[in-house]
Amino acid sequence: MKKTFTLILFAAFISMKASAQDGINDLFKGNPSDVNKLLNAYTDPLFKGFGNSLNGGWTNTARTQKLLRFNIRVSATVSFVSDADKNFDINSLGLSNIKPTNAGQSVTPTFGGTGSTGAAITVTDPAHPTDPNYTYKTNLPGGVTQYIPAPQIQLTVGLIKNTDVTVRFIPTTKITDDVGSVGMFGVGLKHNFAPDLSKTLPFDLALAIGYTHLSYEKPMDVRKNDNVAIPGQSLKGDFTGWNTQVILSKRLLFFTPFVSVGYLSSNTDVGLKGSYPFVTGVTNTGQPVYTNYSDPITVNGSSAATNSARADVGFQMSFWVLKLYASYSFAAYQSANAGIGLGF
Repeated sequence: MKKTFTLILFAAFISMKASAQDGINDLFKGNPSDVNKLLNAYTDPLFKGFGNSLNGGWTNTARTQKLLRFNIRVSATVSFVSDADKNFDINSLGLSNIKPTNAGQSVTPTFGGTGSTGAAITVTDPAHPTDPNYTYKTNLPGGVTQYIPAPQIQLTVGLIKNTDVTVRFIPTTKITDDVGSVGMFGVGLKHNFAPDLSKTLPFDLALAIGYTHLSYEKPMDVRKNDNVAIPGQSLKGDFTGWNTQVILSKRLLFFTPFVSVGYLSSNTDVGLKGSYPFVTGVTNTGQPVYTNYSDPITVNGSSAATNSARADVGFQMSFWVLKLYASYSFAAYQSANAGIGLGF
Protein backbone atom coordinates (compact mmCIF):
# COMPACT_ATOMS: atom_id res chain seq x y z
CA MET A 1 0.00 0.00 0.00
CA LYS A 2 2.85 2.40 0.81
CA LYS A 3 4.44 1.76 -2.60
CA THR A 4 1.08 2.31 -4.30
CA PHE A 5 0.61 5.61 -2.48
CA THR A 6 4.09 6.79 -3.43
CA LEU A 7 3.46 6.01 -7.10
CA ILE A 8 0.09 7.80 -7.10
CA LEU A 9 1.53 10.82 -5.29
CA PHE A 10 4.44 11.01 -7.73
CA ALA A 11 2.19 10.62 -10.77
CA ALA A 12 -0.17 13.29 -9.48
CA PHE A 13 2.55 15.95 -9.43
CA ILE A 14 5.09 14.88 -12.04
CA SER A 15 3.14 16.48 -14.90
CA MET A 16 3.59 19.91 -13.32
CA LYS A 17 7.29 19.87 -12.41
CA ALA A 18 9.89 21.55 -14.61
CA SER A 19 7.49 22.80 -17.27
CA ALA A 20 5.27 24.44 -14.66
CA GLN A 21 8.23 26.19 -13.10
CA ASP A 22 9.47 27.41 -16.47
CA GLY A 23 6.03 28.84 -17.22
CA ILE A 24 5.86 30.83 -13.98
CA ASN A 25 9.49 31.97 -14.35
CA ASP A 26 8.72 33.39 -17.79
CA LEU A 27 6.09 35.75 -16.35
CA PHE A 28 8.66 37.99 -14.66
CA LYS A 29 8.77 40.49 -17.52
CA GLY A 30 7.64 43.70 -15.82
CA ASN A 31 7.15 45.56 -12.55
CA PRO A 32 5.58 43.76 -9.55
CA SER A 33 2.09 45.09 -10.25
CA ASP A 34 2.11 43.91 -13.87
CA VAL A 35 3.65 40.55 -12.97
CA ASN A 36 1.05 40.02 -10.23
CA LYS A 37 -1.76 40.53 -12.75
CA LEU A 38 -0.09 38.24 -15.29
CA LEU A 39 0.58 35.57 -12.69
CA ASN A 40 -3.03 35.58 -11.46
CA ALA A 41 -4.38 35.34 -15.01
CA TYR A 42 -1.92 32.66 -16.08
CA THR A 43 -2.22 30.39 -13.03
CA ASP A 44 -6.00 30.74 -12.56
CA PRO A 45 -6.87 27.30 -14.07
CA LEU A 46 -3.99 25.63 -12.22
CA PHE A 47 -5.33 26.59 -8.80
CA LYS A 48 -9.00 26.19 -9.73
CA GLY A 49 -8.25 22.72 -11.06
CA PHE A 50 -6.16 21.83 -8.04
CA GLY A 51 -8.93 22.94 -5.68
CA ASN A 52 -11.47 20.96 -7.68
CA SER A 53 -9.29 17.82 -7.62
CA LEU A 54 -8.68 18.24 -3.91
CA ASN A 55 -12.43 17.74 -3.32
CA GLY A 56 -12.55 14.45 -5.22
CA GLY A 57 -12.41 10.83 -4.15
CA TRP A 58 -14.20 11.01 -0.81
CA THR A 59 -16.54 8.08 -1.36
CA ASN A 60 -17.93 5.68 -3.96
CA THR A 61 -20.88 4.32 -2.02
CA ALA A 62 -23.69 5.51 0.25
CA ARG A 63 -23.18 2.47 2.49
CA THR A 64 -21.24 3.19 5.67
CA GLN A 65 -18.72 1.05 7.52
CA LYS A 66 -20.02 -1.06 10.38
CA LEU A 67 -18.96 -0.19 13.92
CA LEU A 68 -15.14 -0.09 14.14
CA ARG A 69 -14.72 -1.65 10.70
CA PHE A 70 -12.30 0.32 8.56
CA ASN A 71 -11.20 0.99 5.02
CA ILE A 72 -7.95 2.57 3.80
CA ARG A 73 -7.62 3.85 0.25
CA VAL A 74 -5.26 5.77 -1.99
CA SER A 75 -6.42 7.50 -5.14
CA ALA A 76 -5.87 10.47 -7.42
CA THR A 77 -8.30 12.93 -8.98
CA VAL A 78 -7.56 14.72 -12.25
CA SER A 79 -9.51 17.84 -13.24
CA PHE A 80 -9.86 19.02 -16.82
CA VAL A 81 -9.43 22.74 -17.52
CA SER A 82 -12.53 24.22 -19.15
CA ASP A 83 -12.27 25.80 -22.59
CA ALA A 84 -13.12 29.22 -21.15
CA ASP A 85 -10.02 29.15 -18.92
CA LYS A 86 -7.44 28.06 -21.50
CA ASN A 87 -6.62 31.62 -22.62
CA PHE A 88 -6.70 35.20 -21.37
CA ASP A 89 -6.56 38.61 -23.03
CA ILE A 90 -3.51 40.70 -22.09
CA ASN A 91 -5.39 43.93 -22.88
CA SER A 92 -8.04 43.13 -20.25
CA LEU A 93 -5.54 43.17 -17.36
CA GLY A 94 -4.80 46.90 -17.25
CA LEU A 95 -1.01 46.52 -17.38
CA SER A 96 1.09 49.67 -17.04
CA ASN A 97 4.32 48.91 -18.91
CA ILE A 98 3.47 45.81 -20.95
CA LYS A 99 1.46 45.56 -24.15
CA PRO A 100 1.13 43.02 -26.96
CA THR A 101 3.80 43.52 -29.62
CA ASN A 102 1.15 42.83 -32.24
CA ALA A 103 -2.06 44.69 -31.34
CA GLY A 104 -4.13 41.98 -33.02
CA GLN A 105 -2.56 39.16 -31.01
CA SER A 106 -3.39 39.92 -27.39
CA VAL A 107 -4.84 36.51 -26.45
CA THR A 108 -2.33 34.14 -24.86
CA PRO A 109 -2.48 30.70 -23.19
CA THR A 110 -2.99 30.17 -19.49
CA PHE A 111 -1.28 27.36 -17.58
CA GLY A 112 -4.09 25.12 -18.86
CA GLY A 113 -3.90 26.29 -22.45
CA THR A 114 -2.22 24.88 -25.53
CA GLY A 115 0.83 26.01 -27.46
CA SER A 116 4.48 26.04 -26.43
CA THR A 117 4.85 29.84 -26.68
CA GLY A 118 2.61 32.66 -25.55
CA ALA A 119 1.91 36.04 -27.12
CA ALA A 120 4.77 38.40 -27.96
CA ILE A 121 4.91 41.39 -25.61
CA THR A 122 6.77 44.68 -25.44
CA VAL A 123 8.00 46.06 -22.12
CA THR A 124 8.57 49.83 -22.04
CA ASP A 125 10.70 51.94 -19.72
CA PRO A 126 8.45 54.08 -17.45
CA ALA A 127 10.75 57.08 -17.94
CA HIS A 128 10.59 56.82 -21.77
CA PRO A 129 7.14 55.37 -22.52
CA THR A 130 7.03 56.57 -26.15
CA ASP A 131 10.67 56.05 -27.16
CA PRO A 132 10.99 52.80 -29.20
CA ASN A 133 14.67 52.52 -28.23
CA TYR A 134 13.70 51.91 -24.60
CA THR A 135 11.70 48.75 -25.25
CA TYR A 136 12.30 45.11 -24.43
CA LYS A 137 10.57 42.46 -26.54
CA THR A 138 9.93 38.92 -25.35
CA ASN A 139 7.20 36.26 -25.14
CA LEU A 140 4.85 35.12 -22.42
CA PRO A 141 4.92 31.40 -21.52
CA GLY A 142 2.81 28.83 -23.31
CA GLY A 143 0.45 26.32 -21.77
CA VAL A 144 1.69 23.48 -19.55
CA THR A 145 -1.14 20.97 -19.12
CA GLN A 146 -4.92 20.81 -19.30
CA TYR A 147 -5.03 18.07 -16.64
CA ILE A 148 -4.66 19.19 -13.01
CA PRO A 149 -4.16 16.36 -10.47
CA ALA A 150 -4.37 15.99 -6.69
CA PRO A 151 -3.67 12.87 -4.59
CA GLN A 152 -5.77 11.39 -1.77
CA ILE A 153 -4.96 8.90 0.99
CA GLN A 154 -7.65 8.30 3.59
CA LEU A 155 -8.86 6.05 6.39
CA THR A 156 -12.57 5.48 7.04
CA VAL A 157 -13.81 4.00 10.33
CA GLY A 158 -17.37 2.97 11.17
CA LEU A 159 -19.17 4.71 14.03
CA ILE A 160 -22.58 4.04 15.57
CA LYS A 161 -25.96 4.37 13.84
CA ASN A 162 -24.91 4.02 10.19
CA THR A 163 -22.31 6.78 10.38
CA ASP A 164 -18.63 6.70 9.57
CA VAL A 165 -15.75 9.16 9.77
CA THR A 166 -12.97 9.61 7.22
CA VAL A 167 -9.55 11.09 7.88
CA ARG A 168 -7.20 12.16 5.11
CA PHE A 169 -3.52 12.52 5.94
CA ILE A 170 -0.24 12.90 4.09
CA PRO A 171 2.79 13.79 6.17
CA THR A 172 4.86 16.50 4.53
CA THR A 173 6.58 14.53 1.78
CA LYS A 174 9.23 15.67 -0.67
CA ILE A 175 8.43 14.24 -4.10
CA THR A 176 11.51 15.45 -6.03
CA ASP A 177 13.66 18.59 -6.06
CA ASP A 178 11.68 19.89 -9.06
CA VAL A 179 8.20 18.92 -7.90
CA GLY A 180 8.55 20.02 -4.28
CA SER A 181 6.86 18.90 -1.05
CA VAL A 182 3.23 18.24 -0.16
CA GLY A 183 1.31 17.58 3.05
CA MET A 184 -2.42 17.06 3.58
CA PHE A 185 -5.05 16.75 6.30
CA GLY A 186 -8.81 16.34 5.97
CA VAL A 187 -11.84 14.99 7.79
CA GLY A 188 -15.27 13.88 6.60
CA LEU A 189 -18.52 12.45 7.95
CA LYS A 190 -21.09 10.28 6.16
CA HIS A 191 -24.49 9.07 7.39
CA ASN A 192 -26.64 6.47 5.63
CA PHE A 193 -30.27 7.56 5.99
CA ALA A 194 -31.80 4.51 4.29
CA PRO A 195 -32.08 2.40 7.50
CA ASP A 196 -33.62 5.41 9.29
CA LEU A 197 -36.34 5.67 6.66
CA SER A 198 -37.09 1.97 6.24
CA LYS A 199 -35.40 -1.34 7.00
CA THR A 200 -36.49 -2.69 3.61
CA LEU A 201 -35.27 -0.03 1.20
CA PRO A 202 -33.41 -1.71 -1.71
CA PHE A 203 -30.73 1.00 -1.84
CA ASP A 204 -28.52 3.13 0.37
CA LEU A 205 -28.94 6.92 0.65
CA ALA A 206 -26.36 9.04 2.44
CA LEU A 207 -25.24 12.59 3.16
CA ALA A 208 -21.46 13.17 3.19
CA ILE A 209 -19.47 16.26 4.15
CA GLY A 210 -15.70 16.58 3.76
CA TYR A 211 -13.02 19.19 4.44
CA THR A 212 -9.46 19.02 3.07
CA HIS A 213 -6.40 21.20 3.58
CA LEU A 214 -3.25 20.69 1.54
CA SER A 215 0.05 22.54 1.88
CA TYR A 216 2.55 22.68 -0.95
CA GLU A 217 6.07 24.07 -1.37
CA LYS A 218 7.99 24.15 -4.62
CA PRO A 219 11.49 25.52 -5.30
CA MET A 220 11.69 28.33 -7.85
CA ASP A 221 14.52 29.56 -10.06
CA VAL A 222 13.83 33.03 -11.45
CA ARG A 223 16.99 34.69 -12.81
CA LYS A 224 18.13 37.82 -14.57
CA ASN A 225 19.54 37.61 -18.08
CA ASP A 226 22.98 36.95 -16.57
CA ASN A 227 21.61 33.50 -15.60
CA VAL A 228 23.00 33.71 -12.04
CA ALA A 229 20.85 31.74 -9.57
CA ILE A 230 19.24 33.57 -6.65
CA PRO A 231 19.01 31.22 -3.64
CA GLY A 232 15.99 30.95 -1.34
CA GLN A 233 13.20 31.23 -3.91
CA SER A 234 10.09 29.09 -3.41
CA LEU A 235 6.38 28.92 -4.10
CA LYS A 236 4.32 28.12 -1.00
CA GLY A 237 0.62 27.38 -1.12
CA ASP A 238 -2.31 26.41 1.09
CA PHE A 239 -5.37 24.87 -0.54
CA THR A 240 -8.65 24.27 1.31
CA GLY A 241 -11.75 22.51 0.03
CA TRP A 242 -15.28 21.70 1.24
CA ASN A 243 -17.40 19.03 -0.39
CA THR A 244 -21.05 18.12 0.33
CA GLN A 245 -22.79 15.21 -1.41
CA VAL A 246 -26.09 13.34 -1.33
CA ILE A 247 -25.27 9.79 -2.50
CA LEU A 248 -27.45 6.99 -3.82
CA SER A 249 -25.94 3.52 -4.31
CA LYS A 250 -27.02 -0.08 -4.74
CA ARG A 251 -24.86 -3.08 -3.84
CA LEU A 252 -24.97 -5.86 -6.46
CA LEU A 253 -22.78 -8.70 -5.15
CA PHE A 254 -19.19 -7.38 -5.53
CA PHE A 255 -20.23 -4.35 -7.65
CA THR A 256 -21.71 -1.14 -6.20
CA PRO A 257 -22.66 1.65 -8.62
CA PHE A 258 -23.49 5.10 -7.25
CA VAL A 259 -24.70 8.55 -8.27
CA SER A 260 -24.51 11.74 -6.23
CA VAL A 261 -25.28 15.45 -6.35
CA GLY A 262 -23.68 18.10 -4.21
CA TYR A 263 -21.72 21.31 -3.90
CA LEU A 264 -18.00 22.02 -3.70
CA SER A 265 -15.98 25.06 -2.74
CA SER A 266 -12.26 25.67 -2.57
CA ASN A 267 -9.84 28.49 -1.84
CA THR A 268 -6.20 29.09 -2.61
CA ASP A 269 -3.57 31.13 -0.79
CA VAL A 270 -0.28 31.01 -2.71
CA GLY A 271 2.75 33.23 -2.40
CA LEU A 272 6.25 33.53 -3.81
CA LYS A 273 8.84 33.61 -1.04
CA GLY A 274 12.37 34.92 -1.41
CA SER A 275 13.99 37.58 -3.60
CA TYR A 276 12.92 37.93 -7.26
CA PRO A 277 14.21 40.13 -10.11
CA PHE A 278 11.59 42.22 -11.90
CA VAL A 279 12.01 44.16 -15.12
CA THR A 280 11.42 47.73 -13.93
CA GLY A 281 13.15 49.58 -16.75
CA VAL A 282 14.78 49.26 -20.17
CA THR A 283 18.03 50.75 -21.45
CA ASN A 284 18.30 52.65 -24.73
CA THR A 285 19.80 49.50 -26.24
CA GLY A 286 16.77 47.40 -25.37
CA GLN A 287 18.26 45.59 -22.38
CA PRO A 288 16.08 44.99 -19.29
CA VAL A 289 16.85 46.77 -16.02
CA TYR A 290 16.10 44.68 -12.94
CA THR A 291 15.04 45.44 -9.38
CA ASN A 292 14.87 42.73 -6.70
CA TYR A 293 11.78 42.45 -4.47
CA SER A 294 11.25 40.13 -1.49
CA ASP A 295 8.09 37.98 -1.08
CA PRO A 296 6.48 39.92 -3.92
CA ILE A 297 3.46 37.99 -5.21
CA THR A 298 0.28 36.52 -3.76
CA VAL A 299 -2.47 34.56 -5.50
CA ASN A 300 -5.54 34.11 -3.33
CA GLY A 301 -9.24 34.61 -2.73
CA SER A 302 -11.75 35.06 -5.51
CA SER A 303 -9.22 34.88 -8.34
CA ALA A 304 -8.49 31.22 -7.58
CA ALA A 305 -11.70 30.09 -5.87
CA THR A 306 -13.96 27.32 -7.11
CA ASN A 307 -17.60 27.22 -6.03
CA SER A 308 -20.05 25.13 -7.99
CA ALA A 309 -22.64 22.40 -7.98
CA ARG A 310 -21.39 18.93 -8.84
CA ALA A 311 -22.76 15.55 -9.90
CA ASP A 312 -20.84 12.28 -9.70
CA VAL A 313 -21.28 8.82 -11.14
CA GLY A 314 -19.05 5.85 -10.43
CA PHE A 315 -18.63 2.50 -8.75
CA GLN A 316 -16.86 0.44 -6.13
CA MET A 317 -15.77 -3.16 -6.69
CA SER A 318 -15.09 -5.40 -3.68
CA PHE A 319 -13.03 -8.57 -3.84
CA TRP A 320 -12.98 -9.66 -0.18
CA VAL A 321 -10.61 -7.07 1.40
CA LEU A 322 -9.48 -5.51 -1.89
CA LYS A 323 -11.46 -2.51 -3.18
CA LEU A 324 -11.27 -0.77 -6.55
CA TYR A 325 -12.80 2.67 -7.13
CA ALA A 326 -13.58 4.91 -10.08
CA SER A 327 -15.83 7.92 -10.63
CA TYR A 328 -16.44 10.89 -12.90
CA SER A 329 -17.54 14.32 -11.69
CA PHE A 330 -19.49 17.00 -13.56
CA ALA A 331 -18.80 20.49 -12.18
CA ALA A 332 -17.26 23.80 -13.32
CA TYR A 333 -14.19 21.67 -14.02
CA GLN A 334 -15.02 18.05 -14.86
CA SER A 335 -12.80 15.46 -13.21
CA ALA A 336 -12.06 11.75 -12.95
CA ASN A 337 -10.98 9.76 -9.89
CA ALA A 338 -9.54 6.26 -9.53
CA GLY A 339 -7.98 4.39 -6.65
CA ILE A 340 -7.40 1.20 -4.72
CA GLY A 341 -8.10 0.26 -1.10
CA LEU A 342 -8.25 -2.37 1.61
CA GLY A 343 -11.37 -2.81 3.75
CA PHE A 344 -12.15 -4.95 6.78
